[in-house]
Amino acid sequence: MFLKEVHLLNFKNYKDKSLLFSPKINCFVGNNGVGKTNILDAIYYLSFCKSFSNPIDKNNIHHDELFFMVEGKYESDLGEDKILCSVKKGSKKIIKRNEKEYEKLSQHIGRIPLVMISPYDRDLIVEGGEFRRKFMDAVISQTDRSYLNSLMGYNKTISQRNALLKYFVQNQSFDKDQLDVYNAILSKTGQEIFEKRSKFIDELNPLISKYYSAISSNAEHIQLEYDSKVSNCSLDILLDQALDKDMRLQHTSVGIHRDDLLFNMNDRPIKRFGSQGQQKSFVIALRLAQFELLKILTKKKPILLLDDIFDKLDELRVEELIKLVNLEYFGQIFITDTHVDRIDSLVQKLKPEHIIFDLSKDERR
Repeated sequence: MFLKEVHLLNFKNYKDKSLLFSPKINCFVGNNGVGKTNILDAIYYLSFCKSFSNPIDKNNIHHDELFFMVEGKYESDLGEDKILCSVKKGSKKIIKRNEKEYEKLSQHIGRIPLVMISPYDRDLIVEGGEFRRKFMDAVISQTDRSYLNSLMGYNKTISQRNALLKYFVQNQSFDKDQLDVYNAILSKTGQEIFEKRSKFIDELNPLISKYYSAISSNAEHIQLEYDSKVSNCSLDILLDQALDKDMRLQHTSVGIHRDDLLFNMNDRPIKRFGSQGQQKSFVIALRLAQFELLKILTKKKPILLLDDIFDKLDELRVEELIKLVNLEYFGQIFITDTHVDRIDSLVQKLKPEHIIFDLSKDERR
């Protein structure tokens, strides 16, 4: 599957813009602020029904307008699909496939597999566990509808349990039977989520090692480690043990919503011991491993978005990366870069099928 065409209306800095794409490599070049990343974000919307960078939909509406619309036309062996995403101030978000509106946005997740590599990926290394949990959940949910349903059910139950804990404290009361109902749900769904996350990390580890070696001349040993208390103790016992603490805090302090994903290089945290270049290579390898796993599970080539990935990578690593994604194994690719000459040099050297969009000059070549 590849994206043939996109139409943006009142989306971010674009008032009205249509673009026709190559089924292989599409490059957006130009100065900062011309809207390169905004086009990638529009493509991201068509897969995930949300922005990659700004989760508040109304903030993505063009200045002084009331709505935005992003429409994409995709082509595959099964024919053409038209996906439309529209957001209007004061109304619910609408996602349509071939003119038919989805009842739930979750019904669309996974239909168009996509992987995005961006400067924000460094947050996976330097920020807290929430970022890494979201990474795991987003990737698994693209291929496993039951996981997404379990995750939504778990998060809803956590909110209900937290509200009950606050009620107990505020009213100086306690009802163990009522609390046990929520604990039982959390224990069941939490175990399901834990097992699928563990399997996911086991499958991802050899892939990230392979891609890190491919784009880096270094010989570091790279490994992911799933950090969860559920690996040593069942969640129902953990919840009972943490009850006094939870009552004091008025929220649930243990569970798979507190898990983390550890990134190690030579058995040490890459956050502390990895250089900027090594960290950048690591997150790129992580996303490429995600790409391969999605391809295996969906039997489709995910669309690959590469946003300003050349920052902090030397020329050798840049060239090795482009050689890699230019292989037939990969499908449609979208790249942004501020350096027009660098993109020109690469495509002239590797000669892939491509289109270059110079957004500063509003030219296509």
